[in-house]
Amino acid sequence: MSISSADSSDQITLTHQFQCAVCQQVFSDPVTTPCGHNFCQSCIQSVWDSSSTCRCPTCNKSFTSRPEISINTAFKELADKQEMAESDRLLVSLIVSIQERQTEVHSEIEEKQKAAERRAEELVDELQQEIRELQRRSAELEELRSTEDHLHLLQRLPSLTSPPPTRRWTEISVHPELCVGTLRRALSQLDDGLKEELESLKKEVDVVLDPDTAHPNIVLSADGKQAGRGELLHIVPDNPQRFDPVICVLSKKGFLSGRIYFQVAVGQKTFWDLGVVKESVNRKGMITSKPENGFWTVRLRNGNEYRALDSPSVVLSLKGKPQTVGVFLDYEEGIVSFFDVENRSHIYTFSGCSFSERIFPFLSPGVCDDGKNTAPLVIATVNHKK
Repeated sequence: MSISSADSSDQITLTHQFQCAVCQQVFSDPVTTPCGHNFCQSCIQSVWDSSSTCRCPTCNKSFTSRPEISINTAFKELADKQEMAESDRLLVSLIVSIQERQTEVHSEIEEKQKAAERRAEELVDELQQEIRELQRRSAELEELRSTEDHLHLLQRLPSLTSPPPTRRWTEISVHPELCVGTLRRALSQLDDGLKEELESLKKEVDVVLDPDTAHPNIVLSADGKQAGRGELLHIVPDNPQRFDPVICVLSKKGFLSGRIYFQVAVGQKTFWDLGVVKESVNRKGMITSKPENGFWTVRLRNGNEYRALDSPSVVLSLKGKPQTVGVFLDYEEGIVSFFDVENRSHIYTFSGCSFSERIFPFLSPGVCDDGKNTAPLVIATVNHKK
């Protein structure tokens, strides 16, 4: 699979048409000025707010009064589609580069393995020659042991007892770990490259928690970004969407396609669960979090016991205590991955997932743990500079 230079040039030109002249990025909430030029709504408003005269940044046309502008819905849809097309193009390019690098790695390993095999064959031949020489000397010694010709024995003894010109075999070794080390380094480079590309492909979503799904013990912030554990049960309607008695909450918005990414600040909490679930999960009575039941989650217990709730569940040995956990979902590829944001390290990936309905972000702030776990889980803003 390859991308021609003509296709690349056309793609660059097309992408430029969907870039704001102010921020040089793909349009976010595009608006059109009376002179016919397009800008991000926030960009043009910022330009006009900082000047006493409203001018078009592209053609410099001035307006006697500040124009009324609204989001160009049709153009916004085109810009969104262009952004998705660009992400898909980057993904294809990433896959091709990974495949090419894998081919190079395998070729390098095969060459090193063949060289090691040739060297091993040479050493075996040399060893066999020395064995044959020792066997010849042993036979001659055995013959001379019974001879009565003392003169002949004295003449032959120096050459038979002197050590043959042997190789110091203790200094010779074949290191298969050299091939393994090469493979590990190459795969590590691929993994680092994949993580970098993932940073450019993931799309942050605005997660707002849904009070209609929250257990009565959960306290939500007014903006729906924090979920804490309350001391008392709140009096709330017992609707079908609400979890009870499991203490958890879902986001208001679910997803039927695409790639999404969100981050949850867990801080110094000692108990929590987070991940994604399908819309039809059981919400009444006790539940078992595992993929067969529509749950793709990781959890913390007792301050240091991390586990991915796969089938079977997997104990996680992490380098440190994550302060912020990133969750990445690729609906079409059937992947849910978790990352330690501060350490920029991978935590766990559910692969081969079969999604056929809407998927929702899922949080559980856990038990109070004698007052050590009262802090809320917080939907964190993604810092794209990290």
